[in-house]
Amino acid sequence: MTGPEPVVRVFGIRHHGPGSARAVLTALQEWEPDRVLIEGPVEADPLVAFAADPELVPPVALLAYRNDEPAAAAFWPFAVFSPEWQAVHWAAGHGVPVGFIDLPAGVLLADETRSAPDDPAVRTDPIGLLAGAAGYDDAERWWDDVIEGRRDGDPFDTFDAVTEAMTAVRAERPEIDERTLRREAHMRKVLRAAVKAGGERVAVVCGAWHAPALAGTLPGRPPTATADNARLRKLPTAKVTLTWVPWTHSRLAATSGYGAGVGSPGWYRHLFTAVEHPLERWLTRTAGVLRAHDLPTSTAHVIESVRLARTLAHLRDRPEPGLTEVIDATRAVLCDGNELAVDLVLRDAVVGEELGRVPDSAPMVPLESDLRATARSLRVKFDAASREVTLDLRAGNDLRRSHLWWRLGILGVDWATPVEVAGTGTFKEGWTVAWQPELSVRLIEASVWGTTVPAAATRRLIDRADTLAACTRAIADCITADLPAAMTELLDRLDQLAAGTADVSGLLEALPALVRAQRYGTVRGSDTAAVAVVAQAVLTRIGAGLPAALGGLGEDAAREIRVPLEATHEVVPLLPDGPARRGWYAALAAAGQRHDLPPLLAGRIVRLLMDAGIMPRPAAADRLHAALSVGSSATEKAQWAEGFTAGGALLLIHDDALLTVLDRWVRSLTDEEFLEVAPLLRRGFGTFAPAERGNLMRAAGSLSGSRAAASAPAGPDLSRAGDVLATARLLLGGGA
Repeated sequence: MTGPEPVVRVFGIRHHGPGSARAVLTALQEWEPDRVLIEGPVEADPLVAFAADPELVPPVALLAYRNDEPAAAAFWPFAVFSPEWQAVHWAAGHGVPVGFIDLPAGVLLADETRSAPDDPAVRTDPIGLLAGAAGYDDAERWWDDVIEGRRDGDPFDTFDAVTEAMTAVRAERPEIDERTLRREAHMRKVLRAAVKAGGERVAVVCGAWHAPALAGTLPGRPPTATADNARLRKLPTAKVTLTWVPWTHSRLAATSGYGAGVGSPGWYRHLFTAVEHPLERWLTRTAGVLRAHDLPTSTAHVIESVRLARTLAHLRDRPEPGLTEVIDATRAVLCDGNELAVDLVLRDAVVGEELGRVPDSAPMVPLESDLRATARSLRVKFDAASREVTLDLRAGNDLRRSHLWWRLGILGVDWATPVEVAGTGTFKEGWTVAWQPELSVRLIEASVWGTTVPAAATRRLIDRADTLAACTRAIADCITADLPAAMTELLDRLDQLAAGTADVSGLLEALPALVRAQRYGTVRGSDTAAVAVVAQAVLTRIGAGLPAALGGLGEDAAREIRVPLEATHEVVPLLPDGPARRGWYAALAAAGQRHDLPPLLAGRIVRLLMDAGIMPRPAAADRLHAALSVGSSATEKAQWAEGFTAGGALLLIHDDALLTVLDRWVRSLTDEEFLEVAPLLRRGFGTFAPAERGNLMRAAGSLSGSRAAASAPAGPDLSRAGDVLATARLLLGGGA
């Protein structure tokens, strides 16, 4: 005697559709199948058991990555309102066998063309076709009205109607995408195996487009097992690993895995979870979002917005207000037409950033396990919402948090990014912290460097220190991230690189980061004595080669090297007094004496030596006077003046001797010469602050007034100051 004929029910759904999720859950509860099959990669079957773990909280995603290339990865996201999640969760909670039926992830990730369909120009939009047939010009609105917005009715009738509608569309426009046909062949293959294994009531949850292919309702003879096996033969495959990872609402809007994003996950979650009065509850929540941003919203506003949303739905012949009506009512009543307020609602409510949670028992690489353990010990939560954090590096826990985030940054896992902190203290450190799902993939990629965060960051630092500049940056990162295991090797490598290079510009670019690292390392409790020794050695090498390196440079090269030259000069006082510091100032003085020194650098070096107290002001004034005397072109003189004045206007404001030299030279220019050098001078004076420019113009006016008084004993002739003031205004950007 044979048993009852197996029954297969295909539930064609929309991925991340709350109405579909509600219908699937109702159908499963009423029909009670003895086996559930779900669209998704077949390798994920062992992960189904985690669905019963209360620590697995959606939104989450199945992550698959290639073992030989972790960056090649794919996600299959699930939200609480995803039909697939409700099916998995119901089956796991009722002890019903559940599995996935789609093509293996190894096939997907081995296929180099997986990112695009075979012929995107002929892809069919079934919902658009059905919506058009029903008289709708908006496919999303039709689907929401017919499927997602329904809260009553027989779910089996709904799924039968979906299958029938998709059958009609596919009869008119047959599927020709080879990848889709392979997927459906594999789904049928797994379905046959499930029935053969003894399934009497098998429920299949898949995208609505695939429902006719699995229900056998497509026109013509259904594909045989032999035909399906032939289509699946010799497919490329790769070894992959799958696990659960946290997901976010904002990432649900991106097309990944299913290729089905949803732009309003917060709204859809509300539709699924709010059993009674969903409209009223939603607009009350919206009012709370606005109040959280200090925007006045009263109960009367909420009541009126509910009325308006229902009125709009009636006028538009919709059974219930949809998101469009809700947003229109929110804009008109709650936000009073303020688009900025509407944007807040869209961000905080309609999308509503939310991060899922994955149990520690889920498969993960050792590096991620170490990160999670470290985060727990430091009381740092994985949160998708971006927030500002200010750390006090004198506090032990804050210092360890800083070390963790710097180490992750070295690995390319940007959980936190540094930001500027107001104030002058060195004990404060600012960060913007936000965990994003793709960081899970970066952790997997970074696991090649080590099994713990400190070990991986150490090896990554050493590996990237292949040039002089990269090595000094690595040493600075080594101190901020507290990775002493890397310091000795990095210092040895830096010493070798510095000794083997004659590129002074490279040394100039490398030194500032090194000096700051040795200075500010004391704030973090790091031993930086060895760094100071290496920094002084690098500075000594710079001093030996600086004069020759600066001589004979063209204008563009001079401007390029001026930036690291100034940066190095700025950090030299941070080093201990000794031969290296004195050698730097001697090298600057020697370079300043070269006849082939570019005028821009000549003027800049004189200013740097004067500001450092090495060159007296009278000597600097003599050098300025000599540079602006007869013998050089007007352009060369302007470049010399640009370099000299680049240090700020205070010197000229308070030193009449220097200002007089500059003023005499400007007054000596012919009209043609002035037009030639004006752009260069404005580039130099344009760096001054507005207040400095104003004070400098007044100083020039006072200087002109004194000159006029000295030349006219009978009384000051203020009219003679007009030309000088007009010139000063042109130089300072004030117009004629």
